[in-house]
Amino acid sequence: MPAKRKIEVFSAGCAACNAVIETVKRAACPSCEVTVHDMKDINVAKRAKSLGIRSVPSIVIDGKLADCCAGRGVDERVLRVAGLGKGI
Repeated sequence: MPAKRKIEVFSAGCAACNAVIETVKRAACPSCEVTVHDMKDINVAKRAKSLGIRSVPSIVIDGKLADCCAGRGVDERVLRVAGLGKGI
């Protein structure tokens, strides 16, 4: 039996996450094993952090965070440049 490609979706259960889950499931091939992880589970959140996940939804393929999901997340420095914390 051929090896399966392991596709993991890290989700918070929101509408945006659900749309990505459906996209991944639709695009997956017969040799893809799609697993959805609930970020509300502390163990899932810890694993996500170890993988470099900073926002959801995020996709991990064969143990590697997909490039489209890397580097995202809230960046306080960027928010401050945009005006956060500054009076009007």
